[in-house]
Amino acid sequence: MTSVAVPAVVRGLVPSPDDDTFVVLRELPVPEPQDGEAIVAVETFSINRGEVLMLSGPPPGWRPGLDLAGRVVQAAADGSGPPEGARVVGQAPLGSWATAVAVPTSALAELPDAVSFEQAAPLGAAALTSLRMLRYAGSVAGQRLLLTGAAGGLGHFFVELATLQGARVTAVVASQERGARLLELGAEALVTHVADAEGPFDVVLDSIGGTSLTTALTKVAPGGLVLWFGQAGGEPAVFDMYALGTPSLARIVPFSFFNSGGSYADDLATLVRLVAAGHLHPEISTVADWAETNTLLVELRDRRLRGNAVLRISG
Repeated sequence: MTSVAVPAVVRGLVPSPDDDTFVVLRELPVPEPQDGEAIVAVETFSINRGEVLMLSGPPPGWRPGLDLAGRVVQAAADGSGPPEGARVVGQAPLGSWATAVAVPTSALAELPDAVSFEQAAPLGAAALTSLRMLRYAGSVAGQRLLLTGAAGGLGHFFVELATLQGARVTAVVASQERGARLLELGAEALVTHVADAEGPFDVVLDSIGGTSLTTALTKVAPGGLVLWFGQAGGEPAVFDMYALGTPSLARIVPFSFFNSGGSYADDLATLVRLVAAGHLHPEISTVADWAETNTLLVELRDRRLRGNAVLRISG
């Protein structure tokens, strides 16, 4: 790379209640690749609601960002991964909200021309989590699944992937309007409150925590599986085992795609193949210039977006 600095989004000052400036743009040194890393010129990145929550803690200057799509401008020196010039989708350790980033080749997959950078950007955290939860759950053909917080990007990926395998999915959403697309993707039922879901369910998947998880636990069949993969509601999960009764015989597993095993590159390649074949459809609520990052972070925080938000790098 010939430039001496790379524009990147970093954590700004901790916002006051009247300040929604989560991040600011800074000029940073050109990334130095380590062994097994390629430099990717980022074309698009996707932001997830979980990243909004992550931004509440780090100090100013911290670099957010996992998902990215772009072109390899410097191939890995060890010969691994995609060649220079390849169109790729990737999962950065952090710092993907930048014009260029070093990415392990074990977390890069090539993109065919049929898959746009906008389609590819959300195939990171949201789609990887969905794919890996389904792998952990095992065969779900004919099984009943309950998913909370389903109106976001992950929920759309999960419903489509699960129904492709023959699962019967009930999705919990804030409103019927926000969940309408989930029915088109194969969801069997929509409810606006966990308590209204008609169980029992073989697998319960909760990303909200707090009372949502407590209620969801009462919906799982004895011997079933509960995957708890987030706390988007901002409240700690409470387990009242005395109130659960027989569902307490279920397995309760804290889940994260970071430590769920397997190769990011292989899983990303699987997701790319499904998109290219028309079997998986990233639900993108908005595509905007990355100058709008703060605006979209606020909309994600306030749950005004449905599906994924994608930012295009400019300048």
